[in-house]
Amino acid sequence: MLKKMVMGGVVAALFSGLFFGRDAVSYVSTSVGWVKDTVKESVPIEFEIQRARNMIKDLDPEIARNMHLIASEETQVVSLKDELAGSMKQLDKDRRDIVRLKDDLDNGGSQFVYAGVSYTQRQVETDLSRRFERFKVREATAEKLQKILTARETGLAAAHEKLKGMQSAKRQLEVEVENLKARLEMVKVAESTSNFNFDDSKLARTRQTIKEIKARIDVAEKLASSNVNLPDQIKLDEAESQNITAEIARYFSEHPSSDTIVRLENN
Repeated sequence: MLKKMVMGGVVAALFSGLFFGRDAVSYVSTSVGWVKDTVKESVPIEFEIQRARNMIKDLDPEIARNMHLIASEETQVVSLKDELAGSMKQLDKDRRDIVRLKDDLDNGGSQFVYAGVSYTQRQVETDLSRRFERFKVREATAEKLQKILTARETGLAAAHEKLKGMQSAKRQLEVEVENLKARLEMVKVAESTSNFNFDDSKLARTRQTIKEIKARIDVAEKLASSNVNLPDQIKLDEAESQNITAEIARYFSEHPSSDTIVRLENN
C-alpha cells in the first residue's frame, strides 16, 4: 500500500515536470505532501498511541543524563564552597597578622621579636609589604571564587527546575496518552453499539405474545383455585351430644302457639 502511494507520487512528479514546466516544483511538493498525509491517515490509531508511549519512554535516558549532570554539579559546588571557606579563613588570619605587624611598626622601635627571633624594623616592613600584596591577591581570588560559586549555584537551581519541569511534563504526557487510549476505547464501544439494528416490530410482537401468555396463565390460576377441594381438617373439639327434646322445647318457646303453650304449662 505504502509502495503504491510512493510510486504514485513519483509518477505525479514526472507528469508535472513534463506538462507544467516551471511549476513542476510546486506540484512535486504538493504531491509529496499529499502522499505523506495519506500515509499518516492510514496508520491505525492504536499504533500511533503505542508510538507516543515509546516516545515518552525514550525521554527516560535524557532525564537520567540530566540527573547525573546535576549530581556532578552539586558535588563540584560543594567542593567550591569548601575551597572558598578555606580561603576566607586564611584571609582572616592574614588580616590579623598584617594588622599586628602594622601596629608594632606604628608603636616605634628598631628591634622586633616574634616567636623568639629578633627582626629589624626594615625586615618587618619588608615582610609586611609582602604579606599585604599576597593578601590583596588572595582577597581578589576569593571575590572571583565567590562570583563563580554564585553563578554555579544559580545554574544548579535552574537545572533542578528544568529537571522537575521535564519530569512533570513526562507524567502529564503519560496521562494524556492514557486518556487518548480511554477515548479510543469509548469510540470502539460506540461503533460496535451502532452496528446493532433491532427490528421494533418483532420486539412489539414478542412483547404482545408474552402479554397474552401471562393473561392465559392468570385465568388458569383463577380457575384452578376455585375448583380446589380442600381436604377435611382434623376436628380438635368433640361434637356436642344432641338433645332432641331440649331442642324442640327451645324451638316452640321461640315460636309459641296456644295449644303448645297450654301443653308446656301442664308439663
